[in-house]
Amino acid sequence: MLKKMEKAPITVLVTTEGMGNGDPQLQQKLISSYLKLLNENDVLPSAICFYTDGVKLVVEGSPVLEELKSLEEKGVWLVVCQTCLHHYDLAGKIQVGVVGGMSDIIEAQWRAGKVITI
Repeated sequence: MLKKMEKAPITVLVTTEGMGNGDPQLQQKLISSYLKLLNENDVLPSAICFYTDGVKLVVEGSPVLEELKSLEEKGVWLVVCQTCLHHYDLAGKIQVGVVGGMSDIIEAQWRAGKVITI
């Protein structure tokens, strides 16, 4: 079992604007709960990568910005796909994380002992 604030060698991939494939409102409720519990229990992945619709969670107006900012402050590497930001015209709206390319996402995956897609 991990000690408080210890990061696990896990990379989480976020590819949607929420969690799962259901109703969008439910997806956002689930991702909010997931991130909140990671923070509250100090269960920290090494990295969280955001691509495709997932980049919409790191820009202004996202309902999970506070949770993501807290995770970043605790040392979680938040990688945001530059190509995806440009595709959705969101590059100027990013509020949290580091803008990177596919090579950064690959690096986060290869460094991980486990990769989880949510």
